[in-house]
Amino acid sequence: MNRIIRKPLITEKATLAMETRNRFSFEVEKSANKIEIKKAVEKMYGVHVTEVRTQTYGGGKSSVKQTNKGIVVQPNNPWKKAIITVADGETIDLYNNI
Repeated sequence: MNRIIRKPLITEKATLAMETRNRFSFEVEKSANKIEIKKAVEKMYGVHVTEVRTQTYGGGKSSVKQTNKGIVVQPNNPWKKAIITVADGETIDLYNNI
């Protein structure tokens, strides 16, 4: 359970969602499901999670190179993002550990 959440995602879009909609974005383990993600966030940050959304990125062809040994296809690095909505009045302090 300790490696389900890899790191918080702090971008302009994610920061706007934190401030306006009380949603927080995290990079999570690709094999984790919504229930495991919810339990990990509640245990790590001590908040009540109301909704979990997940998105999977990557997995397709990244680049095709022609080398001396033929054509080499390099896959990109797949990863998974979770958008967590916490209960009203609660927040997660992502900047505390920096």
